Parts: sequence; C-alpha cells; structure tokens
Amino acid sequence: MTRSSWSDARRIAHAAGVEQRSQVVDSVELITALGHVLAAPLVSPIAIPHYASSAMDGWAVAGAGPWELVRGAAAERARSVGLEVGTAVEVLTGGLIPTGAVAVLQREHGVVEETADALRLGLSPQAPRDEPAAGRHIRNAGTESPAGTILLDQGTRLGPVHLAVAAGGGFDRVPVVPRPKVRLVLTGDEVVTSGVPGAGFVRDSFGPSLPGVIASLGGVVTSSVRVRDDASATAEALGTTTLGTTALTEPPARRAGEVIVTTGGTGGSRADHVRALLRDAGAEFLVDGVEVRPGGPALLARLPDGRLVVGLPGNPLAALLSVLTLVQPLLAGQQGLGLPPLRPVVLASPVDPTRSETVLRPYRAVLDADSAAVTAEPSPWHGAAMLRGLADADGVLVHPGTGAAAGTVVPSLDLPW
Repeated sequence: MTRSSWSDARRIAHAAGVEQRSQVVDSVELITALGHVLAAPLVSPIAIPHYASSAMDGWAVAGAGPWELVRGAAAERARSVGLEVGTAVEVLTGGLIPTGAVAVLQREHGVVEETADALRLGLSPQAPRDEPAAGRHIRNAGTESPAGTILLDQGTRLGPVHLAVAAGGGFDRVPVVPRPKVRLVLTGDEVVTSGVPGAGFVRDSFGPSLPGVIASLGGVVTSSVRVRDDASATAEALGTTTLGTTALTEPPARRAGEVIVTTGGTGGSRADHVRALLRDAGAEFLVDGVEVRPGGPALLARLPDGRLVVGLPGNPLAALLSVLTLVQPLLAGQQGLGLPPLRPVVLASPVDPTRSETVLRPYRAVLDADSAAVTAEPSPWHGAAMLRGLADADGVLVHPGTGAAAGTVVPSLDLPW
C-alpha cells in the first residue's frame, strides 16, 4: 500500500467528484432549498426594494413645514396620487412613500395640533434643526439592488439568509445542483447501538452523527446499514458480490455519482474486509491510505460500475477527520464547488512531533492577552478515538509531523458543521 500525502488525497478526492458532477439542474421550492448549491446565478427580476419606503414610523412630508396632516379618504388619495406641497401623511416603517414627499419626519420629532379647520404637523422642541432634511428616512427603490442585479452567485451553498435574499427578490423556486447521494455501511462486531456498552464493546457514534455531517457537506444519506465483521455480509452491503467475478461477462451498468461511505474494516487485521473486498471486485484505488494522523488507513476507491467508495477508519476522531480529508472534497467536486480552502492560524501552544507527514488536530480559537490577537489552542483531546476535542473545536489544525512552536503560522480547516 502506497499512501498519498494529505494534500494529494484531498486533491484526488476533489477531482474524482468533479468527474462525477451531474449536469442535471433541479428546481426546488425556496422553503426546501436550504443546504443546496445554486446551479445558476440568481438574477433579481425586480429592484430591491421595489418601491420607495419609509425607514421610520412618522409622517411623509411635502415641502417645508408646518404641514397640514391629511387623514381618512384624503390620506388614501394622497398615497395613490401623491402629496401636495405643504401636506403630510402618516407612514409606518416599510410603508409606501407617496410621490411628492421629500422626507419622513420621524414620530419622535413631530407634534400634531388640532386647529379649527385642520390638523397641523410641526416640529417638536427636541427635533434637530435640520429636520427633516431632504430624502431623510426614505429608502428609495433599488437602493439595495437595481433590477437585473445578481443577488446570489452560482455555487452559493444556500443558508437561511440566502433564502431570505431570494425571497426578497420574489423567487418561489431556485435552480440547484442535485444533492449527492450517500450510502452508509457501518461495520464492527464490537459496536452497540443503545445503552451503556460493556467491557469490550463501544457505543455507535457514527449512526447518530454521519447523516448530519453528510448533510452539512450538501449530501443526503439514502440508506444506512450495519454489518458485522463478516466478509460475505460486508460484500453484500457494498454491492460487490457480482463485481470482479469470472461469471461477469459484460461490463456492469454504470452507477457513477453514487457514493458509499464505510466505517471501520480498513485496517489489515482478520476482522477488516473492506480493502480486500474492493480489490476482489476490481476496484481502482485512487487513495490507498493517507500520510496523516489520525486517519492513515482511510481510502478512496472506484468500483467498475463507477461508484465511489470512501473507507473511513473505525476510530471516531480518525473517521470524522477523514471525512474532511476525502468526503468533503469529493462531495464539493460533485456539486461544482472548489476544493475547501485552508486558512492560516497562529499556534497559541506548541505541538509535538509525531510519526507522520501531516497531523490533523482540533483547536479552539483563544484571545491572546498580550497581543489581543486570536490564536489557535491545540486540543488536548486528539487521540484517534477521542471526540471531545472535536466537539469543542473551532477548526482543525493541519500541522507538520515534525511539530511546531507556539507562534508558528500553520494551515487550518474550518469545520463545515
């Protein structure tokens, strides 16, 4: 087994995803679009805001004051045909500004007095001397975006605020990239799915976590099966029972685009069957181990029918960090996104050398008292089976296995969840 460098493994996984990128564009309702990636730019058909509106509760005024305050039917007419000079009409925040209005006098700065023949609006004693200046508290049409503006770029992963922007542009549906479909195959005789595990057993941490992790990467888990450390059962779960056999006389039907993610079974013990089964099925190993700790046994293979298989280690931290190494770049490529970027951080404490080319280690962002700069504090819980550090993390350090001193700038990955 020739292991790939961590950087190469990410690059290979991303390229494999790009190869399988779907050219299909789905149109989904805005309310269900959360987490999807836009397949095309979202161009606003309207100006935003699409009418002149008030930024304050108060009165729309025409000309210099004091003003005659119109109400009732006269106010409705003024809102539809416009204000005459010397008049005012009440407006609420977001309300339509009638034509002819030059400003909005906010409620705190106005006083209404009743005279024998009309209501008069004037300035309160507390009002600023320049109140109301021309255009004050009026949001003109198109202030945020003229019609024809690109509101959201192609490739945007839609979060809650993006959906609000799309709604503001009048969209009911948006064009999106189909979400990658992922099957989970969870292995291990020692895994229990409920209660407190006894000696020699461990609680399942992948069943509750991986669907959410996959969703944070834009994918969707279509099925999840759990198998014992048995070669036949694992082959059946992988769907490799007929691949690579002499009985197979025709190339298998192409199923490119499907991703299988396995947990455990990637080592070399008698209980580990994933690698051997993939080889028997004629799989091409794109990544056959990674020069990284934790997560060295992780793999990426392509089956003869085009399906991609990501084999994650069985230890929880090693597996979830291997998701960042292989699954995140793969799904990003399938969705037309770039390789997730690294960003530099400054170490708050040193990291020791280890026997690996690259080390992945959760960190917390902390404020340095002397410099007032934010630095990265490596987690003390970074063993392959420890999840506490990742649960508490702001990101993941990608530091060299030779170690690094405090104050060193090292690359890091943001957490996608």
